[in-house]
Amino acid sequence: MIPVRVSLALIAALVVLRAVMAALLPLSADEAYYWLWSKHLAAGYYDHPPMIAWAIRAGTSLFGDTPLGVRLAGIVLSLPASLLVWQSAVLILKDAKRAALAALLFNLTLMISVELLAATPDMPSVVFAAAFVCFLAQVQASGDGRWWLAVGVSAGLGLLSKYSALFLGFGTLLWLVVDGRQRKWLATPWPYLGAALALLIVTPHLIWQAQHHWMTLAFQFGRVGGGVFTLRFLGEFLGAQLGLATPLIFVLMAIGLWRATKRGDDRLVLAVLAWTGIAYFLQHALHDRIQGNWPCFLYPALAILAADAFRTEGKARWLSFAAAPLALLLVLLTYAQAQFAILPLKKDPVARLLGRDFAPIAEVIGALSKARVADAILTTDYQTTAWLRFTQPGVTVIQVNEPQRYPSAPAAGARLLQGKLWYLAELKRDQHQLVQRSFGYTGYPTQLQAPGTLYMLYPVGKPKSSQIGRMP
Repeated sequence: MIPVRVSLALIAALVVLRAVMAALLPLSADEAYYWLWSKHLAAGYYDHPPMIAWAIRAGTSLFGDTPLGVRLAGIVLSLPASLLVWQSAVLILKDAKRAALAALLFNLTLMISVELLAATPDMPSVVFAAAFVCFLAQVQASGDGRWWLAVGVSAGLGLLSKYSALFLGFGTLLWLVVDGRQRKWLATPWPYLGAALALLIVTPHLIWQAQHHWMTLAFQFGRVGGGVFTLRFLGEFLGAQLGLATPLIFVLMAIGLWRATKRGDDRLVLAVLAWTGIAYFLQHALHDRIQGNWPCFLYPALAILAADAFRTEGKARWLSFAAAPLALLLVLLTYAQAQFAILPLKKDPVARLLGRDFAPIAEVIGALSKARVADAILTTDYQTTAWLRFTQPGVTVIQVNEPQRYPSAPAAGARLLQGKLWYLAELKRDQHQLVQRSFGYTGYPTQLQAPGTLYMLYPVGKPKSSQIGRMP
């Protein structure tokens, strides 16, 4: 078993490394998009609840509109998230070394190495999921009903991060039903007070939703509808989790989950929470694609189960001892590929994700704006809008469609729309016909070629209306 001080030192090193990468790596399109949210703080947004915008605003208030500023909250919250996993494992496993190992395995998964670095809604979702698990463990260990209030607070904050926190609530209710030792709580006011506190915390967001036609709920729950039965997406889902957990930690998670399910002791709470989410994802994967990051909120519980499955004796001990080194190697390789592109891939998905292909395009647009050739750039997709706004702060950007993404952003002024306008779009996202319907003329495009991508730049005529597009 890894000594506690070694686990602590490795966790600290991983957090420091995460901070370095947060400062060095350019933003993904989604991170830049959430940064746009932070410029207009609200109780809700089109795609997700508001927590990530608030977190980004806190970081940029300290470090400015820089990659580190945008990602600062995730780096800072890595420490309490790790401590919460550690404390949860102490209460449930009652083994100090395994508890430290749980926090280490949690940080060594690629899922957490990415999600606590990237400024996306998954970041606060993971942190508050760790808090939720810890406070449930306190309820179980202490028998003190007041801990249900802390459970409610973490649930409410989790819902303000991402709606996947609902699975933790459903899992908790199921746990109270199936675990005979905990069924007594259903006859007390404490769980209901916790639920009421969660509802109180999320109420401003619900009011915002009611004022905006419930658009986030419609967007997110619109994904639930099933398609035709297929096994294709199930294989993708399992393969993604095998990679994101890292292969040997994934095996330890599976063993720990199976044993906790069979034993039915204090570990049952982890098993029920995990199975509640897993059951949905397995069902969803039989009909539609699941993004690899969706189960991230289950990783605090699964990391504890992986530590519980760690064995120092027997034929499988090599699996346990190799899990952490292999995971560390994969984390380092992933970071190295993201920063240095050590593998010369023709179409590097990491480079595309981080906008490296877009960088030379943005520089051309910046030069056009500086030379007064362009007064504003029109866009029709949030990725181009967000990257251009973040990397070229001197460029005026107007997204002419999808106003629901920027309900608090100002509309483009009539005087600006009479200026020199250009429409920029990646070839595969080109919607110049849409732009042409709102403007008098869209001329022949200029091709802007960058490694791995091709953008089209169209000259645009005068608008047909004085109210076209928003300036996020």
